[in-house]
Amino acid sequence: MARFLALGDSYTIGESVDPEERWPVQLAAMLRERGIDVAEAEIVATTGWTTDDLASAIVEREPRGPYGLVSLLIGVNNQYRGQPLEEYRRQFRGLLEQAITFAGDEPGRVLVLSIPDWGVTPFAEGRDRDQIAREIDAFNAVNRDESASAGARYVDVTPTSRMAAADRRLMAEDGLHPSGLMYRAWAELALPGALAALAA
Repeated sequence: MARFLALGDSYTIGESVDPEERWPVQLAAMLRERGIDVAEAEIVATTGWTTDDLASAIVEREPRGPYGLVSLLIGVNNQYRGQPLEEYRRQFRGLLEQAITFAGDEPGRVLVLSIPDWGVTPFAEGRDRDQIAREIDAFNAVNRDESASAGARYVDVTPTSRMAAADRRLMAEDGLHPSGLMYRAWAELALPGALAALAA
């Protein structure tokens, strides 16, 4: 049975949705529907975590590889707190290297998801939504570049996240986080990469 490790923040732990609606849980279910023998996702993620927080949690929790699939989605809280882009690059690179190690030193078994755009949410009312979008894009340019350099698979969920501006069904009741419907869309975007990773 393939093991699945999901690393991240509120978007991975599924803040404000039921556990079965989390995108890693939905992805694992989709894989099993296609005959892939994959375990429930082992999730190391908490709302509010930055790259530094996730790195500390990995040290504390000591996930034991190898995993057949590892996902990494981190950085929105770095952006939200105004942390420097180059600091994010350095810390993200370290996390990606760890993710690859957890995946048995197989970068093709690692899925990196882009940071969604919280600027389209009701929570961002009164803020400069265009600036948030530009900053999210800049952070995503970093994680995309680092993923390509490392040979990891990249899943761009940001355009889908921006659909919440016109469709509130994609938002959780807290007005900030995605709904289970949005997470299903992310899982569907991640599915081809996950299938390829597990077939490698």
